[in-house]
Amino acid sequence: MNRFTRHTIKSRLALVAISTLLLTSLSASAANSKVQSLPLSAERIGTQLQRYQAQGAGPFSAAAGQKLWLQDMDGRSCASCHTAKVTDMGMHQNTRKPIDPMAPSITADRLTDSAKIEKWFSRNCNWTFKRDCTPQEKGDALLWLSLQ
Repeated sequence: MNRFTRHTIKSRLALVAISTLLLTSLSASAANSKVQSLPLSAERIGTQLQRYQAQGAGPFSAAAGQKLWLQDMDGRSCASCHTAKVTDMGMHQNTRKPIDPMAPSITADRLTDSAKIEKWFSRNCNWTFKRDCTPQEKGDALLWLSLQ
């Protein structure tokens, strides 16, 4: 085996090692993103509820969450778009865009991301009730939805 062949073999082995490291890190990254996209566990919902408690809310009530869901405000309620039975498909009142069921038991990615939960509470509370929902209302609604 000459020097050129040895150099080529070493180069190829180095490329294989680098490729293996890259693939391993990509696999780990993909695995981490899968973990982050899993539905909220009871522990993670509890953490979200604790955030609301830190803002002065609690104890939370699923019955109060359902009542808020159905509360009519000038012809609007959460159920107007998301339906009273959250296991059913909804439809936005204005755009007529279909909305997947809110029940996490039906739509796996419901209640999976705290930032999205806050974003949609902000948008929908302001659209429906013409105000921000209180931490108490958010906690009650989150508790009720998490049980569906």
